Amino acid sequence: MVRLDENEISFPDPELYDSHDGLIAYGGDLSLERIWFAYQLGIFPWYNPGEEILWWCPDPRFILRPEELRVSKSMKKILNRNIFTFSENQNFREVIKNCQQAHRKGQSGTWLSDELMNSFIKLHEYGLAKSIEVWQDGELVGGFYGLQIGNIFCGESMFAKVSNASKAGFIHFVESNKDHIELIDCQSHTEHLESLGAKMIPKKEFLKILHENNERG
Repeated sequence: MVRLDENEISFPDPELYDSHDGLIAYGGDLSLERIWFAYQLGIFPWYNPGEEILWWCPDPRFILRPEELRVSKSMKKILNRNIFTFSENQNFREVIKNCQQAHRKGQSGTWLSDELMNSFIKLHEYGLAKSIEVWQDGELVGGFYGLQIGNIFCGESMFAKVSNASKAGFIHFVESNKDHIELIDCQSHTEHLESLGAKMIPKKEFLKILHENNERG
């Protein structure tokens, strides 16, 4: 594992550097330039607040291709009832704040530190990060956020205050963007996203797709 220099924005090549758990570096900072560069390399920060910044590139990688989205009969019924409405980039701050505060099964706290949250808010202000909001009766009840890198959306975190809100928002986002999003990076496995069609692919395959995406600009 490599220690990063705060004064130099660089990372070990994730294709050449392997670890059993996907952890490839630690340290550095959470500047906009470093975070944006990391995601273009397929690397993302994930650590506990108050601890050293950890940078990951797991193998295999959990992804979803829009054409492989699976929508259950029960979810189709919920969507057809139009109990939710959706928007994009209407309230990024509230979405990421709710993601930070959301209770996670098996977690006593949050991995989303104030510093990392503020960095993503700045990335949003520069048009690099986006949020998807889910509304019910005028109230924000779910949503998620991530980075858009060309034709790849790097999902970060989601929340739901009512049943099926985040799942409905994700389905809406995928179906609305299937013509110009090649792949959604879900990073690490969750049963929630697996039920929607997400799957594991080798890190090498993911990085090849990401590299070709970056070359297209």
